[in-house]
Amino acid sequence: MSDLIPLAHAHCLPRRGHEHRLPPARIAELMPQLPGWELAENGHALTKTFTFADHYRTMAFVNALAFIAHREDHHPDLGVHYDRCVVRFSTHDVGGLSENDFICAAKAEGLAE
Repeated sequence: MSDLIPLAHAHCLPRRGHEHRLPPARIAELMPQLPGWELAENGHALTKTFTFADHYRTMAFVNALAFIAHREDHHPDLGVHYDRCVVRFSTHDVGGLSENDFICAAKAEGLAE
């Protein structure tokens, strides 16, 4: 991925194998582009809790995120509640974080704006 393309405008590519796992220095470079997101599981996942006024708005976000995840072929783990959704991205096939996680997190961020 080129640093000239904003994460939210980039698209996921198939990533398999540990060689696609991002090193800590690259993760540190990308994190400032995802306000409110946190590293979890010793840096192997990105998480954020999105809050909403009601169940309807929560489900609208979940459905829109599901559409994006299907289109990008990169799917988050979701914890869906009445007024919030916990989103977790990690690339299981690389054993940690890949650029796909940052791309999809940025797309999720765009939905919530």
